[in-house]
Amino acid sequence: MTTSLLVLEPVGGIAGDMFMAAAIDLGVDRGALVAALETLKLPGWRLEVRAKTEHGIRGTHVDVVVEGEQPHERGLAEILALVDASGLAPRARAAARAIFERIGRAEAKVHGIPVERVHFHEVGAIDSIVDVCGAAVVLDLLGWPRVVSTPPELGRGMVRTAHGVMPVPPPAVLELLAGLPIRPGGPQGEAVTPTGAALLAELAQLGPLPSFVPGRIGYGVGTAAWPDRPNVLRMTSGELYESGRTSRAQGSGEDEAVAGASPGAAEGGDGERLWVLEANLDDCPGQLVARAIEAALEAGALDAWAAPVTMKKGRPGILLGALCDEGRRAAVTAALFAETTTLGVRRHAVERDVLARRLAEVATPYGAVRVKIASRDGHELGAHPEYDDCLARARERGVAVREVMDAALAAYRARRTG
Repeated sequence: MTTSLLVLEPVGGIAGDMFMAAAIDLGVDRGALVAALETLKLPGWRLEVRAKTEHGIRGTHVDVVVEGEQPHERGLAEILALVDASGLAPRARAAARAIFERIGRAEAKVHGIPVERVHFHEVGAIDSIVDVCGAAVVLDLLGWPRVVSTPPELGRGMVRTAHGVMPVPPPAVLELLAGLPIRPGGPQGEAVTPTGAALLAELAQLGPLPSFVPGRIGYGVGTAAWPDRPNVLRMTSGELYESGRTSRAQGSGEDEAVAGASPGAAEGGDGERLWVLEANLDDCPGQLVARAIEAALEAGALDAWAAPVTMKKGRPGILLGALCDEGRRAAVTAALFAETTTLGVRRHAVERDVLARRLAEVATPYGAVRVKIASRDGHELGAHPEYDDCLARARERGVAVREVMDAALAAYRARRTG
């Protein structure tokens, strides 16, 4: 089995706009990215994308151009409400929420106030909201690969913020990266923004890079110019290298219509090692069980569920479960404890085989819809339209979701046979 990787190297630093720029340079469909972000219903912004060369490296630069008068600041609850009301895919929506909540906790700790009273200045601006949600959409378009990153250098000197002049790294940046590996030094200035730090902390595993087979490579060019290094974020899609395995052939032409091509989640084989977390509940209201499932997914669980069980003394109860990898096990466990009445969460290791997946966008009479294609050993086994896309198109056109799904499948099959 192969494991899809997204490798980040913050050569000059990392910010939200650099993450989106690197993804577009990598090959993520700009139109699909913008279409998802427009469901946030934020007024007065546009994504400006252009080529930019930095120290001889040609990459992509992204500006979130904001037009018109905007609120000076936004509270955490207001930002989360925007995300919840959006049309982002569920896992992207959960990731965006988790990033903003992480920033909120860091800001609350730095300023010594309850998280409910946190008001964002820079992070609450439209460009930062677009940056955070854009990063979540990028991973959704790429099929949620495993994200790894080299430890960043945070920069040196002083920086002016809405709270005044602060040392680099600013306190919130350092708080966001607490417990994670970083490197001292860096350019004279702020190399890692609060948004960039939150993306690394929530989405990536920081440390030495594993051996991997690189595929496509993208460079996101930042705004600042560093004299001693290119201000770029390098993003590489690839596959985890396993001794004794031969990498899959590249350049088959299958990616021509892919809206966010993943190098392939798996091709069958030995399986990947995951954890099943479980708790038996006999005194937990159904509303809390539903919230616990949401919280587990927001914490990075690959799946979460609830099933009825009969417990001791014949009591009816609920078996709450979640599936996650090692990197998210602690966070998912914490979510189950926080959101339920359980006093214990048991765990056991499992292995699973998964099919390789990629997303292709097709045109239907109702609008663009992404189709998820599953394959094994290079042979396509099935295709299924993305439900959230079909639901959005159905609501826009006032038709049944089933009609949009049928049209998407017909469009995909016509393209395959044509």
